[in-house]
Amino acid sequence: MNAHEIDYKIIGDDMQCVEIELDPQETIVAEAGSLMMKDSEIVMQTIFGDGSGQETGFFGKVLSAGKRLLTGESLFLTAYTHMGHGKKQVTFAAPYPGKVVAFDLSQYQGKVVCQKDAFLCAAKGVAVGIEFQKKIGTGLFGGEGFIMQKLEGDGLAFIHAGGTIIEKTLLPDEKLHVDTGCLVALTRDVNYDIEFVGGIKNTLFGGEGVFFASLSGPGKVWIQSLPFSRLAGRIVASAPQLGGSRKGEGSILGGLGGLIDGDNS
Repeated sequence: MNAHEIDYKIIGDDMQCVEIELDPQETIVAEAGSLMMKDSEIVMQTIFGDGSGQETGFFGKVLSAGKRLLTGESLFLTAYTHMGHGKKQVTFAAPYPGKVVAFDLSQYQGKVVCQKDAFLCAAKGVAVGIEFQKKIGTGLFGGEGFIMQKLEGDGLAFIHAGGTIIEKTLLPDEKLHVDTGCLVALTRDVNYDIEFVGGIKNTLFGGEGVFFASLSGPGKVWIQSLPFSRLAGRIVASAPQLGGSRKGEGSILGGLGGLIDGDNS
């Protein structure tokens, strides 16, 4: 096994975090800004590359780090290494309400593909790269972009997504249609493409977008109930300071209540 063997515990219900237990010299790699707390004997170090530690030379690190920029992530990851004695803990939190899912990549043929901002942390030895969708329809109309993240290796990796996460197992040739923003992750054998919703009424008045993701088995897929883009859109639409229209939630006085309690500034 190339990746470090780590123990973990997922804490919470709707706003989860993951506590990682490290033995001496074990390392966990995480996205910058995801740290919640750590024991003092766990040392932080910024690393350049994909987190696997398998890149060859400086050019290899530059290439693997540069690929992360295409997914909108930072060039750098943060490594947390236990430099003391006994067992110590480090905890990472998701950036918005939702669930944390653990993947033992050795159980999924060494690879899981996920949405581009889903990665939270992984055992050292797991590579965080990019996955290009080969079909032109997926690339042009995928909603979330045709570039996704891929997690490769034989260790534990953790992702997060919004709302509730549903895991579905697809049989060979079984097909599932999913809103493009709700797709979180899929195993390597699942075929992913984009299909047109069809029907002029659906396109103009359906409110569900023009395209959806078409997933074909065999394999597993993970679907989120509340994409962050949908949550952010509702917040902006309801925020008077950002040009939205206030709905009057939280007060029987509606807009008048906002003037009285100071919410409408």
